[in-house]
Parts: sequence; C-alpha cells; structure tokens
Amino acid sequence: MSENIIQTANLWKTYRDRAAVRELDLHIKKGDIYGFLGPNGAGKTTTIRMLLGLIKPTKGVIRVFDKDIRKDRMDILRRVGSLVEYPSYYGHLNAVENLETLRRIINVPKSRIAEVLSIVDLTKDAKRSVKGYSLGMKQRLGIASALLGEPELLILDEPTNGLDPAGIQEIRELIKRMPMEHGITVLVSSHLLSEVEQMASRVGIIREGKMVLQDTIASLHSQTGSSIRLTVSEPEEAMKLAREQGQFGQRQGSALTFPYMDNPSVALLVRRLIEQDHDVYRVEEQRQSLEDLFMRVIGEGASI
Repeated sequence: MSENIIQTANLWKTYRDRAAVRELDLHIKKGDIYGFLGPNGAGKTTTIRMLLGLIKPTKGVIRVFDKDIRKDRMDILRRVGSLVEYPSYYGHLNAVENLETLRRIINVPKSRIAEVLSIVDLTKDAKRSVKGYSLGMKQRLGIASALLGEPELLILDEPTNGLDPAGIQEIRELIKRMPMEHGITVLVSSHLLSEVEQMASRVGIIREGKMVLQDTIASLHSQTGSSIRLTVSEPEEAMKLAREQGQFGQRQGSALTFPYMDNPSVALLVRRLIEQDHDVYRVEEQRQSLEDLFMRVIGEGASI
C-alpha cells in the first residue's frame, strides 16, 4: 500500500474555458498535518470538493487510502471527516442533540458523542443551546461532527476564517493534537501563512489552480536565505576594507549588508575593522522569513 493517504495526478477542473484547478499533483502522507495554502480563489476549495467526491474532476486521478475516488467513494468517505466552509447545525438544539442527529445517520455508538465533545473541549457547554455559542465554539462543534465517525483523515477548509485571535488559537491547538493523540492525518486549507506555519508539518502552495511548491516546513526554513548586517562609524572605508577581505556587500547609510558569512568570517571582518580604528556598533544576522519565500513562489501581486 502507498504511504500517501491522498495522492492526485494531473488533476484538472475546468468551468467552460476557465481552469479552476490544473495539473495538480498532491501528496499527503499518513500522520501529516498538511497545510494547503494559496490566495483566495486559487482553487483550494475546488480541490477539496473533488477529494470528497462532491464534484467530479474534468480529468486526472484522485486516490485516497490508495483507492480510486471514482470507484470506491463510499468506502473512502466512511474513513474521512470533513468541515467545508461553515458548519451546519440546529441553533435551537444543544451540542449533544446536534451530534445525536448525525450519530443516527452514520450509526456510531452513542458514547462517541461524549468522546468528541471532550476532544474539542465542549463538554461543559454540551447542554447549552448552540445559537448562544461563539463562532469559535461553533467551529469546534463542526470539528466534533467531523470526528464523530472516528475518521483516519480530517479535511478542514479554512477552519479559522472569521475567528478572533483566541478562537484561532483554540482551533490551531486542536488540529495540532490530531495526529499524535488520535492518529488522524489532517488536510487544512488556509490563505493565512502565519497560521499554517505554526501547525503544519508539510505544505503545498497553489496559485491559479496549479501547485507551485510542495515541501516540509523544515525544508522551507532551510531554504530561507540570510545576510549579515554591520552598523559602523566609517561605512565607506569599512566597505573598502571588507572588499580586501573578499566580502562584497551593499551600503545603506552607516549599515553594511553582506551575503551570509560563517562565524569565523564575521569575526575576522569585525577584528580587522576594530584594528583599523572603526567603531562597530552592531552585528546582526537577518534571516529571510517564510513569508518572503512564499511571496516569491506565488509571485508579485498575490497575497497569502
């Protein structure tokens, strides 16, 4: 069996003459928290709907649990929980009653209701009318509904959208617990890089329907470049001395910026500057952020 929980190949979805998703190759491994990133309108929700069999691809292959979604849709969906856009619920009912209506449909033990309410930290509010819940609590109830059938894969489409900072943190911490505590692989879509970076192990970035980058968060961090910035008393003369040492950088006011140097090279340059009676006010390493890297990937004018 493939180690990929989700795998797509050359996946397309076109509407008349517009391609909402094109040439999409998606790989999500067991135990991943996979952050599916892209600007609004990039094709994330369309992709998720195809993964869940809600819409048919124009062409391409979708395999979930190493099964073809076209042939084994019902077998696949029994092992998947999902929350696409906003959760549905009956406002006049409490959390237990809402989950009971779903439990009867999917035919799981009644004890599962208490279990999922505990997982999403809604036990103490279980008997309150849902119409009095905050937006964050409603989102957690939606995730509880998705977990009711004990899924192996959880698909969440923009689960923090519209939440306040406290609500975002609650959902983020809940998602982070899924693989380690419950053995659930998670696909979470978002247009917020800062949120995905704090919880995902792997990311895929989609732009105009096409995957433009797919890698681990750790690997992306290693690809971010860095530079060395020195603030000195005599920048013009200091730059000449640096060139003599084989270090070529840029000057901006009293600051000199050089491409990455290892520690011995930095120490040597600082020592030579001091020996020549330069005052070195500050030495700092400036790392490119993941956001800078992602903006390069998705291109100018787009926003994550």
